[in-house]
Amino acid sequence: MVIAAGGTGGHLFPAQALAEALAMRGWRIVLATDDRVQSLASAFPADEIVTLEAATARPGDPAGLVRAAIAILRGVLAGRAALSRIKPDAVVGFGGYPSLPALIAAISQGRRTIIHEQNAVSGRANRLLAPFVTAIGCAFPVLGKASARTQARAVVVGNPVRPEIRVLADAPYEPPARDGEIRLLITGGSQGARLVSELLPAAVAKLPAPLRARLRVEQQTRPESLEVAKSLYAEAKVQADLAPFFRDMAARLARAHLVVGRAGASTVCELAVAGRPSILIPLGVALDDDQGQNAKVLAGAGGAEVALESALTQPGMTAALKTLLSSPVRLAKMAAAARRVARPDAAERLADLVERTAAG
Repeated sequence: MVIAAGGTGGHLFPAQALAEALAMRGWRIVLATDDRVQSLASAFPADEIVTLEAATARPGDPAGLVRAAIAILRGVLAGRAALSRIKPDAVVGFGGYPSLPALIAAISQGRRTIIHEQNAVSGRANRLLAPFVTAIGCAFPVLGKASARTQARAVVVGNPVRPEIRVLADAPYEPPARDGEIRLLITGGSQGARLVSELLPAAVAKLPAPLRARLRVEQQTRPESLEVAKSLYAEAKVQADLAPFFRDMAARLARAHLVVGRAGASTVCELAVAGRPSILIPLGVALDDDQGQNAKVLAGAGGAEVALESALTQPGMTAALKTLLSSPVRLAKMAAAARRVARPDAAERLADLVERTAAG
């Protein structure tokens, strides 16, 4: 099985979850990716990694579009040669421009192909490929910007999550005890931006003193914002563990009473599987508002509150945090609502779809 994914963890982590499920079933896995994901792909269970050239460009940049097309064409030619050698039973793509060369190469050779859409809005790469692939899997019951034919063909399987997140589906949510500590997890990663990295500590600092005394904050923050955030928490006398990246995210998610972060597909699905209440801040510059639509799925179920970047202020965030952190009953209801939309067996569901497609 060739799995085509790359670019960001949002594409690669679900692909890795599928690869692990297929490897357990005896499949040999080949990862087709771009040259930017070596650090992310270190734990990918692949017998071989094939690097294919790819690129992207924003609309309105003719020169960039030409350069991207040339790069993808070179990737397709290399992909055809690789697939002729590997002779895969099927090729699975996870969206994003790094998946294009392998999928286009497979389609041009008449091979069986599957794409998976992680977001509630179909991405540009998957919209381009959808009419030509053998099967389509998606994470959510809604698939914005996809054609009616694509929506009719799509099989809702959920978004595969990493095994360490999957086990949280069986762990009950325990709301904060009366007068006990309250654990707040703030994520953001590469798209955290100064808005999240510095506004959240400022908002926490304005909470009532009795609430601040109970808080234990764990926050991913940009390196350039780290000292500012540390200073804000120290002045507010709030215990905080800050780092640009957490490698033990599952453990931190397991002990969190409330999560604040972006609304990428993987984040939203992991929050649902773990059953954790959240305040989601969709990335405002996304071309298709994919994060906004992802957040609506969880918020519509009652599992999250949504804070739009365009209206985000420190007083508004302080008020939202105060309301939720002061109400363990509401947090527990949100946790239960989030878990009701979860598909913890998404990797197995997608593996079933892939195997059926590979078998014709």
